[in-house]
Amino acid sequence: MNDNDTTAIVLAAGEGNRLHPLTKNRPKPMLPAAAKPILEHVFDQLIDAGITEIVVVVGYKRERIQSHFGPSYRDVPLTYVTQDKQLGTGHAVLAAEAAVDGTCLVVNGDQIAASRIIRDTLEAHDTAATVALLQRSSVDGYGGVLVDEDRVTTIVEDPPDDREYLLNAGIYVLEPVAFDAIRAAEPRAGERLLVDGLSKLIEWGDVVRGAISEGFWVDATYPWDLLDVSFELFDTGLIDRQSTRNVHETATVHESAVIREPVIVDRDCVIEPGAVVGPNVCLGENTTVGSNAVVERSVVDTDTRIGANATVTECVTGTGVRIGQGSTIPGGPGDVRVADRVFENETLGALLADRVHDHGGVTYVPGTLVGPRTEIQAGTTVRGTLEAGTEVRS
Repeated sequence: MNDNDTTAIVLAAGEGNRLHPLTKNRPKPMLPAAAKPILEHVFDQLIDAGITEIVVVVGYKRERIQSHFGPSYRDVPLTYVTQDKQLGTGHAVLAAEAAVDGTCLVVNGDQIAASRIIRDTLEAHDTAATVALLQRSSVDGYGGVLVDEDRVTTIVEDPPDDREYLLNAGIYVLEPVAFDAIRAAEPRAGERLLVDGLSKLIEWGDVVRGAISEGFWVDATYPWDLLDVSFELFDTGLIDRQSTRNVHETATVHESAVIREPVIVDRDCVIEPGAVVGPNVCLGENTTVGSNAVVERSVVDTDTRIGANATVTECVTGTGVRIGQGSTIPGGPGDVRVADRVFENETLGALLADRVHDHGGVTYVPGTLVGPRTEIQAGTTVRGTLEAGTEVRS
């Protein structure tokens, strides 16, 4: 298939439970990656690959996506369809069926894949379905695919054995028969999965092609992954800038402040005297870094204030966060609890969700997760996981 004039379906309805508490107020595709939403990067790569129309499947906190992007992005029209209940990827694709005509491309809205991978998959497509495949040392936690030459023979989620699986990149080109196969596949635990629809196609005798490609591909599954995603974007051509020092023209940087590349400093940021920002720092719009504060290897979302003499290392923040004067986030490694699992020695100093407010002199033990609207009084030491709306006293 050489004609890239194809409609893309972008699956952006999910919540992203493993990225709580950041997803308490917004869906995972709207979390920051290099100072803009993950979903914006997804759209950029689709458009760079030649996609001319995008259908976005929304659900959880859908107004955050629709109000941010509106009816178009980079002159490409956006059509929104709602998946009222998140009942699996196959269910999401079926929700968009009426909005597409003929061949369509399907991608996940929370995974960033280089346009090269998308183009390679489109160009390889000449059958009922085509799946983008990547060669990775491990496919743990992701989908695995076995192929015979370029024909898919097995496609599974989180493979249970040690055969040499290729990574399913979550990029598919589908013919209309694939929708019928998704409907025909048996739901699992009440969910319809797109991969089960592809397995049904194979069972019917249709050809599912595997398109092996290479290039940047990243998925933020856990809170510390948001650091890796942004840092990896610095090392690719996916960020539109002329150098690794990207300071917006409306930002104010005091002459005595130090900027250590690579950094992104978005519009209307203020970096005060003696502050040190970088390396590997993304400052979202309207963020202030106080005098003599140090920010390293961190992703700081919009409208955040970092107080004078604070130290912020390997930190992820939500919007509207206040880190007080002299507070210290020393960086990882730390043990991080996500739901009922504890991940040991992860590179995360702290995660501060939307509108966390510390009053200064606070010390964060590595791996701390702080829920939205938490108030932390001055001089406190914070550790573990704090639920939304907590008040912490020393």
